[in-house]
Amino acid sequence: MTTSPSGFDLTPPSPDLRRRLESRLTDEEREVLLRHGTEAPFCGGLLGNKEPGTYCCKLCGLPLFRAGTKFESGTGWPSFTAPYDEGHVVQRRDTSHGMVRVETLCGRCGSHQGHVFPDGPPPTGMRYCINSISLRFVPDGEPLAKMAEEYESL
Repeated sequence: MTTSPSGFDLTPPSPDLRRRLESRLTDEEREVLLRHGTEAPFCGGLLGNKEPGTYCCKLCGLPLFRAGTKFESGTGWPSFTAPYDEGHVVQRRDTSHGMVRVETLCGRCGSHQGHVFPDGPPPTGMRYCINSISLRFVPDGEPLAKMAEEYESL
């Protein structure tokens, strides 16, 4: 078992658990999370959310971003300056659509979250531009799943 510094299990879900988790997704969620799609700008349900809490992976429940790192970027997608924990969001070079970008993926299940750009505000200078549909918001005070098996039962 691989555990992040903040105590979350980063072990990928087993094939059987992954199938069960994927079966809970809508067609639109599947398109973004599993096929690396992008939701239309300015339409995501979490874009205007200003509540304190944690933004977690919609597929496996891993905490990805804290509400305190969210900022208004004007791009039409929720934007954050830093991940919940460095190991919770992984990066991969993306050359799709004739562009070179850095894709962000869930550090546990590998689902597509969005992209990261070096044009964010201080203190990091980074802008994690994330699809609302890739996220599940957990208000402060509600439990966060330490492992994917716990998330399945929520």
